[in-house]
Amino acid sequence: MTFVGIDISKYKHDCFIMNELGEAIKPVFSFENNALGFAKLSSALDEIKDEKRIGFEATGHYGLNLKHFLIKNGNSFMEINPVLIKNYIQGQSLRRTKTDRLDAIAITSYLASVEYKPYPASLYHTLSLKSLTRLRDRLIRQRSSFMVRLTNVLDIIFPEFKPFFKNRFSATALYILANYPSPEKIANMNVRSYDYLRRISRGKFSMPQFVQLKALARNTVGDYDDIMCFELKMLLELYSQLDSKIDETEKMIASLIYEIDPPMLSIPGVGVQSAAIILAEYGNIENFSTVSKMLAFAGLEPGVGDSGTESHKGKMVKHGSAHLRFAILNCCSSVMLHNELFASYYYKKIAEGKPHGVAKSHVAKKLLRLIFTLETRHLQFDPLKLR
Repeated sequence: MTFVGIDISKYKHDCFIMNELGEAIKPVFSFENNALGFAKLSSALDEIKDEKRIGFEATGHYGLNLKHFLIKNGNSFMEINPVLIKNYIQGQSLRRTKTDRLDAIAITSYLASVEYKPYPASLYHTLSLKSLTRLRDRLIRQRSSFMVRLTNVLDIIFPEFKPFFKNRFSATALYILANYPSPEKIANMNVRSYDYLRRISRGKFSMPQFVQLKALARNTVGDYDDIMCFELKMLLELYSQLDSKIDETEKMIASLIYEIDPPMLSIPGVGVQSAAIILAEYGNIENFSTVSKMLAFAGLEPGVGDSGTESHKGKMVKHGSAHLRFAILNCCSSVMLHNELFASYYYKKIAEGKPHGVAKSHVAKKLLRLIFTLETRHLQFDPLKLR
């Protein structure tokens, strides 16, 4: 058995190779994050004739090219939490010496001391999903930012507009702003304008509402000028572009998730986007031996304090991926709407005196237990077997 530890950085990586006895097969060497560097690594790996185990820290996007390279060349690898490596190094020595070369040696030694859990062959899809779901999250945040700025402009031009639409930018509201970008133009809308608005709203925008909006526009206390009109127009265009890009991204995510077809998708209330985030962030769920470890990975477990005669549980630790944690808790709300057992479990916790957030975290644990069972046993959801 040969162990290969790689310390990843932005422009170059350090590699150490040793055997089962802890003896160096090859001294620590560096290779750059380019074709020549990867060829150097490939040459070193080809020299290994027995089984090899490759490991490195999870370093975000810095290691993506290396992962793809290893997969294309038929090599498995294991990603290690940087916190575990840090604690391992601190447990080996009291000295505070840290270099990339020493980190590579520490990663290799740690790799030899734990169970090897390589990433699955479907990693390419998982990495693609992770990139897309993170991109979608960033786009949504940007769109929300433009929504706030739109509101700020409207508070000056036409402060009565957004409250009229219950503080939401519906398709009808956005169409009005794009085509009638001033209170004066809104006040002068005619019957043909109403007919089109009624079609956009699918009949929800009534004639009394139309008349009321025009009256608000005529009597607004807003202060309108050409500069504000220009800013409103630019913000609307940017908002619309982001909205379109989010739709494109969600379609790509859907095509990937349907190709993978994870069993969790069969749970009513677990949508395509949520399933994609959960699968992308967890990776291979079969690598988790218990649901508790899945909760810990998402930062959903409570903190525990145990000292002397005192023992207590604290607040949710919130370590790990906030993106994953939000997706799971968001799923809980949807699942409770579709499944009586989950809803009953939530209200049972509320009746026990648990706050909303704590009760929801209990539902999350129950949901993750279900996801864990379906994914590891490759089963489809059956409500009759749920208990």
